[in-house]
Amino acid sequence: MKKIEAIVRHYKLEDVKNALSELGVVGMTITEVRGFGRQKGHTEMYRGTEYAVDFVPKVKIEVVVDDERLQSAIDTIMHAAQTGQIGDGKIFISELLDTVRIRTGETGTEAL
Repeated sequence: MKKIEAIVRHYKLEDVKNALSELGVVGMTITEVRGFGRQKGHTEMYRGTEYAVDFVPKVKIEVVVDDERLQSAIDTIMHAAQTGQIGDGKIFISELLDTVRIRTGETGTEAL
């Protein structure tokens, strides 16, 4: 099993969620996050004064998939979240040792 963490733009959340649902991914966790990458934030104007925004608001999507669905899930997220502009985001993949469904005690892929 793999855990996919995707950092994407806010307005791409629905597109990614719908695309993953069509793929058969049944659960996900969404977190509003702030950070910066190579772009190092951006500047904005407020009442005629320019100021720097160091941390750009994004959304982090976390999903867990079995190994067979990993590449299709990554491709789906990339296709749904991509705009071609700087700041589209990143995808991180981690190995999961195990998963446990609290209600039933099921483990492994059965708990997904």
